[in-house]
Amino acid sequence: MDEISKLMIVEDSPRARWALKALISQQAGIIVTAEASNGEEAIRNIEKQVPDIVLMDVQMPVMNGLEATRIIKQKWPQIKVVVLTMYPDYQTDMVPAGVDAFLLKGCPAEEITGSIHRLLRGN
Repeated sequence: MDEISKLMIVEDSPRARWALKALISQQAGIIVTAEASNGEEAIRNIEKQVPDIVLMDVQMPVMNGLEATRIIKQKWPQIKVVVLTMYPDYQTDMVPAGVDAFLLKGCPAEEITGSIHRLLRGN
């Protein structure tokens, strides 16, 4: 039996969250179990239910994705974090913070879903 993977979307734009949820909901074996509009809300959600993977924006109010990724990787190192941002310059900060994949907004949808599937398979 294939295991269902749990994914959380962390993105301050409701429209972007909706679009990402629609995209990911079409993927076999992955369900979106939580959403958050900033890093602080993401941490609170993870404390209640730990996802397998987090799709993380960087620029957000309250707590940005860089800080949230550092906390997630410190407390829950098994969680995979995929950053999806408009700002390529953040890659130099996000990689040392422990991010597992770094994608730019506007990349093909297959790049997002492919990265998620590769990380869930352990690649």
